Amino acid sequence: MSRDVTLSSALRDAFRREADTLDGIDRDVYLANRRDPLEPIIGLGPRDAPVGFFGRDPGRQEVAHGAPFVGSGGQKVRAGLYEHLHGEALPDFEASLAVGQHYFWANTVPYKPIGNKAWSMAVKKRFQPLMAELLIGHWRGRTLITLGREAFLWFAIGQSREIKRELEAFWAREDRFEALHTTILSLPDGRSAEFQLAPLPHPSPLNQTWYKRFPALLDARLAALERVR
Repeated sequence: MSRDVTLSSALRDAFRREADTLDGIDRDVYLANRRDPLEPIIGLGPRDAPVGFFGRDPGRQEVAHGAPFVGSGGQKVRAGLYEHLHGEALPDFEASLAVGQHYFWANTVPYKPIGNKAWSMAVKKRFQPLMAELLIGHWRGRTLITLGREAFLWFAIGQSREIKRELEAFWAREDRFEALHTTILSLPDGRSAEFQLAPLPHPSPLNQTWYKRFPALLDARLAALERVR
């Protein structure tokens, strides 16, 4: 694989400017962990990683480690990746970090909100052009496993009504966690890219409806994506 994705100085500065005037960042948690509250938490990964993960926003553990998807929900994902690749249970936290290096990771908003409450639509709209620039201009992969409803429907923000309707209709399908959806993501400057979305439920322990089923759903997703590549 090629070198890891790196944020351009212009994009990093843009994230930091938006964060500097954003109310709701859990600055106490950043301070407690000696982390810069303006620095976006993005996993990046190999520039040509064929598969990425797209979630909602970072939590306390993500701030502590400066990496996304390392808290309880993220560990559920990483444990599933490890078992899929190696056929055995995830042995420790370090192994969870290592297995994640093969994938691209990002969130709708790369900053921890106070109380881990989802960012408002207004905030997601503020950061959408920056996250879209990251996905289109910095990462070469085009297949994303989205985690939860908010991550999937993020792809409707700033897009045409037709795309919004298609995304909402797909999410209403009973087979949404098995089927794939192809959508176009466009930037204000006219650039666009086609993404293949493979939605899964959010892996939070609070999601009682899907939490126990998540490992099997993830394994099936990974196996299906390997077959089509």
